[in-house]
Amino acid sequence: MSDRTNERLSVFKTYKLYVGGKFPRSESGRVYEVTDSKGNWLANAPQSSRKDARDAVVAARKAFGGWSGATAYNRGQILYRVAEMLEGRREQFVREVGEAEGLGKSKAAAVVDATIDRWVWYAGWTDKIAQVVGGGNPVAGPYFNLSSPEPTGVVAVLAPQESSFLGLVSVLAPVIATGNTAVVIASENSPLPALSLGEVLATSDVPGGVVNVLSGRTAEIAAPLAAHQDVNAIDLAGADEVLAKELEIAAADNLKRVLRPQPVDDWTAPPGLDRMTAFLETKTVWHPTGSLGASGSAY
Repeated sequence: MSDRTNERLSVFKTYKLYVGGKFPRSESGRVYEVTDSKGNWLANAPQSSRKDARDAVVAARKAFGGWSGATAYNRGQILYRVAEMLEGRREQFVREVGEAEGLGKSKAAAVVDATIDRWVWYAGWTDKIAQVVGGGNPVAGPYFNLSSPEPTGVVAVLAPQESSFLGLVSVLAPVIATGNTAVVIASENSPLPALSLGEVLATSDVPGGVVNVLSGRTAEIAAPLAAHQDVNAIDLAGADEVLAKELEIAAADNLKRVLRPQPVDDWTAPPGLDRMTAFLETKTVWHPTGSLGASGSAY
């Protein structure tokens, strides 16, 4: 009798999308099997539809005004909070990354630690990037000429296929650090770390809609995003050469910024500023100066 009372059913996790700060199932009701590197079943992940992609864009656009209008310092605090929450759930992500990428525990732990450090790195840049890529411009005339970076808008992000967590964060964090909002398509074969990241974002002070996470067939979801008139830019990190070309053609219709796939041999390498500046616009302001007295000095 005592053995029977100690038995309990396993509680299998139901993975869901993360859209607009909520966790809906796919609008289509579809799921697909996710397996580990040895072909063992891990979970059923939601298979997003075109409608899910459009809903995610609506949520991202709604969140853009508040997120881009927040102070850079505040965005940095929020990104740092994400790193704090990831640290608290480190063991979960070590397990999920290890299963997704076929890594041993020590290697998976190193990947997760690098991912958390990557969040901290971008959190520190939120209020510094403007000083690096903006500033006063010397002009021939009695003017102040100042350039400052501004976010592009809604960015669709195709996460890397092989690096399900570190690669994902390496392409997502720079997008939101600079004030953009994002619609992310998780790695098609290894989406679980990305879907779990949505749970972290929901409890990390990141406003709903700033990041929206979709899982499913990359080509199916990416096509409507590339053609969407309210998507301002697209990062093709997770697309192969054929898909990237198709999406770039679709993106030309509303002059989207397109970041083509970049060969990355090691996602742990220092990231640099390229992915932040890729989705920034530059606003330049001219203001006349005035002379002060007979000396001709100006302010």
